[in-house]
Amino acid sequence: MKQGKTILILGGGIGGIVVASNLRKGLSREHRVVLIEREERYAFAPSFLWLMTGLRTRDRICRSFAQFERQGVEYIRGEVTRIDPVRREIEVNGQMLTGDYLVLALGAELAPEVIPGLSEGGHNLYTLEGAERLRDARLEFRQGRMVILVSAVPFKCPAAPYEAAMLLEYDYRKRKLRGDIVIDVYTPEPGPMPVTGQEISQQVRQMVEDKGINYHPGHAVTHVDANARSIHFANGTTAKYDFLAFVPPHRAPKVAREAGLIGESGWITVNHHTLETHFPGVYALGDITGIMLPVGKPLPKAGVFAHREAEVVASNLIHAITGKGELKYFDGHGECFLEVGDGKAGFGSGNFYAEPTPQINLLQPNRALHLGKVAFEKFWLMKFR
Repeated sequence: MKQGKTILILGGGIGGIVVASNLRKGLSREHRVVLIEREERYAFAPSFLWLMTGLRTRDRICRSFAQFERQGVEYIRGEVTRIDPVRREIEVNGQMLTGDYLVLALGAELAPEVIPGLSEGGHNLYTLEGAERLRDARLEFRQGRMVILVSAVPFKCPAAPYEAAMLLEYDYRKRKLRGDIVIDVYTPEPGPMPVTGQEISQQVRQMVEDKGINYHPGHAVTHVDANARSIHFANGTTAKYDFLAFVPPHRAPKVAREAGLIGESGWITVNHHTLETHFPGVYALGDITGIMLPVGKPLPKAGVFAHREAEVVASNLIHAITGKGELKYFDGHGECFLEVGDGKAGFGSGNFYAEPTPQINLLQPNRALHLGKVAFEKFWLMKFR
């Protein structure tokens, strides 16, 4: 008699949720699908941009992980404190769990403390709480210089800081305060979303600058003086600000670093097509991975890739356990919306695995594409019903 398998899924972001949902649909109940996540509620990160401008509330974009239990997924709330990839063993809440398969979808760890003064000096765009604080603070800020700062690369959602700048510009314009607000974007990147190629990058920069937003590439921050409200860069320049919103530094989670899972890129090395690690039965996907493209740049950290990779991993695990279906391979295709304000959005899509360079197309902003992103938000949150 065959014995049921146990699949441990670490992390309840987009990738972890898709793996858990697809496995539960594709496997009989003799097999355990276990989702381990430290948070009680899932927050749909793509909507943080709307949250910060008052267009969403916390309750509208958050859902309880407990709802997955009704689907037959075992949900354990807790912090993973140890991973043994050889034994496929983890520690959570002081308890040891062993799986036949491990799926690592822990995402990237946000580390604003790496930049002295950063947390004290501004608002974190990449957390639910940070977006809420920014939402409230922007109502008090009515005059002066606003800076959107990318503190380090790589970072997830490569379009997000540019979307944030354009949405905040639109917000101030709607409230008839734009004439009293100067908006600057500083980033260590040579241009917006450089992996998409020079043409797309220049188009995005033009969108930003056409809104009167000042763009400063090649500025790597070293520290922030919160008292003096100044940002100091490695190239010797400084920038004054009255209001600061930042993208924090990202790094692989501590538990993954301590487990010896990290490669030369600083992230988990995986097979580009199957998401298998060097350890048998252990997969990794999404932001925690480092996949180098033929162009010499890493695959962007974005939810669309975590979603596509999760579908591949789930399908292949079902095949491995049941012998049913066909093996699937992640092909590097992805897409994302680009919110620009005025109720409009652009849409970029293409093949990031293409050689010699990614082949990406960008649809110019319009209202229909913005409505498309709204529809996608609704579609995604329906997974929790």
